[in-house]
This record gives sequence, C-alpha cells and structure tokens, in this order.
Amino acid sequence: MTDIAETLDALGLLCPLPVLKARKRLKALPDGAVLKVLADDPAAIVDIPHFCNEASHGFLGLSEEGGHQSYLIRKGG
Repeated sequence: MTDIAETLDALGLLCPLPVLKARKRLKALPDGAVLKVLADDPAAIVDIPHFCNEASHGFLGLSEEGGHQSYLIRKGG
C-alpha cells in the first residue's frame, strides 16, 4: 500500500487548474511523498500523466471513485 502524504481536492476545477494546483502542492512536499489528486475534469486523464512525465514525477496510476478520478503522484527529485 502506498502511504499518501496529502490529498488535493480539485473537483469542479477545469483544465489547467488541477495540474497547476498539483504542481504547487508538490513543491511543498519532500521528494518521494505521494499526493492524491481528486479530479472530475475530463482533460485530467491526459493532463496529469503528461505533467508527471514532463516534471519527472512518478505517475502511480488512477482509479475511478464515485463519479470522479483519483490520481496518485510520487514527487520526483
């Protein structure tokens, strides 16, 4: 099981806000910490993995949770 350091509620926010808020929240976390992002923006399915790849963060996956998605991101160094 992955220990989640923080959860970011980005429900109701549209592109690019879920990614921008995730970037800001990750800056405050130590390397290796896991951020859980809750989002319902259809573009987040593409945007969040792309952001992780570009910023050298680990994309640990996504799951569906009651009408929204839950993304797990491990902060890279």
